[in-house]
Amino acid sequence: MNLVKLLLIYSLFIFFYFEKTFADQIVYINMEKIMKESKAGKQIIQQISKDNQTNINKFKKIEEDLKKQEQDLISKQNVISENEFKQKLESLKKEISEYRSKRQNIIQETTKKRLQASAKFSNEIKPILGDYAAKNNISIIVQKKNIIMGKKELDITSNILKIVDEKISKIKFD
Repeated sequence: MNLVKLLLIYSLFIFFYFEKTFADQIVYINMEKIMKESKAGKQIIQQISKDNQTNINKFKKIEEDLKKQEQDLISKQNVISENEFKQKLESLKKEISEYRSKRQNIIQETTKKRLQASAKFSNEIKPILGDYAAKNNISIIVQKKNIIMGKKELDITSNILKIVDEKISKIKFD
């Protein structure tokens, strides 16, 4: 009977010991926060926002010009011949179509650039996470967005944010 009790106590000890050990080896990180609050992440966001605003301003100018052309054509509709009106209308439609196509291409390029910058930022952070995990005996780092619930003590975001700001100040991207 004593052997059974001893095995039970030993089993419980091992269970609680390994449960504690494994729980301490799984942590989570808020990558969105790192992107928004780190120096390098802010630089990426600022550059993309600046490029986006430049494109928006170009689009507005072109749209205003196209609207003026349309209004001008409508105002001349009764003055010019029907054939000339149709030609100018087709030319304007073609210009509008080209503008829409160009705008769509620029939007796709901006999206591609944003994704590439995020991927580059993520690749720059991976070695930092690897070093942090090795130094702190961490087996798994999970993104916070994939966690339903977790202890705040397991959130390493602020620690990683400090390290990222020390090691990465700027990310170059095209």
